[in-house]
Amino acid sequence: MDILGYKGKRVIVSGCFSGMGEATARKLVELGAEVHGFDFKETSLELASFNLVDLRDPATIDAAVANVGGKIDALFNCAGLPQTAPAMDVMRVNFIGTRHLTEKVLELMGEGGAIASISSTGGLGWSRRVPVLMELISQQGYQGALDWCEGKMDEVRDGYSTSKEAVIVWTMLSCASLIKKGIRINCTLPSPTQTPMMKHFREAAGDAVDVAMQPIGRYSTPEEQANALIFLNSDIATIVNGVVLPADGGFMGAVTTGQIDLAAMMGKK
Repeated sequence: MDILGYKGKRVIVSGCFSGMGEATARKLVELGAEVHGFDFKETSLELASFNLVDLRDPATIDAAVANVGGKIDALFNCAGLPQTAPAMDVMRVNFIGTRHLTEKVLELMGEGGAIASISSTGGLGWSRRVPVLMELISQQGYQGALDWCEGKMDEVRDGYSTSKEAVIVWTMLSCASLIKKGIRINCTLPSPTQTPMMKHFREAAGDAVDVAMQPIGRYSTPEEQANALIFLNSDIATIVNGVVLPADGGFMGAVTTGQIDLAAMMGKK
C-alpha cells in the first residue's frame, strides 16, 4: 500500500548531491515519486531531472524552477552549509536562498502541497531572538534579506545558528497563511548526522557535538533524517503543519527535563 502517497507525485529535493538530501531523493525515487534534484554538485542518482543550483545566486534558482515547471507536490529543502563557511554564504544558502527557492516553488504548488526544511539543534536559541529573527524574515525578497544581514553582522555572527533559527521562525510564521491555501510547511531539527559535513561541525564545535548526540549516544544516519522529512511531506501527515520536529534520538526531551546540560554544550562549563 502506498500509504505515504508519493507514487506519481512531482517533488523537488535541494541538496541532493550528498548527505540527508541524497538519502531523501533516493528514498523518494524508491517510493515512486518523480524527483527533480537541485544542487551545486551533480548527483549520481537517476532522477527525473537535475539542475545545477547555487543558492547564493537567485538567478540559478529561478532558472531551475522554470526548467522543472508544471505542478509541484512537495519541496524538500535539504541544502546547507556548516559554520566553517563564510558567514554570508551560510546565510545565503541556509536561509535566504532556501526561502527564495520555496517562494518560487510555491508558485507551482496547489492544495495538498507540502514543504519540509532542515533546520538544526544549532537553532535552539530561536526563542530568545524572536524580535531579531522576525525583523530578518520581514525583509522582502532575496536582496532585501541579504542587505539586512550585511548591515547586521553582529546579529548574523557565524551565520549558522542565525540561519537555522530563521528557518524555524519562518516555518512557524508561514504555516498559518499557507494552510489557508491547502499547503503545509514544517521543518526538522536533526541531531549530529553521519554526513560529509560532520567533519566541519566537529572542527567548529568540538566536544559539543558529543553532547548533542545524547541520550542515544550515536550519530543519526542520513536515511533516518530522510525518513522524518518524507513523513512530514506525506499523505499521512495532512494535519501536521508549522511543526519543528526534533529528529534527535531524544536530545530535546532530555534537555527539556534537565538531563542534558546545555551550558556544557555551549562551552560555558
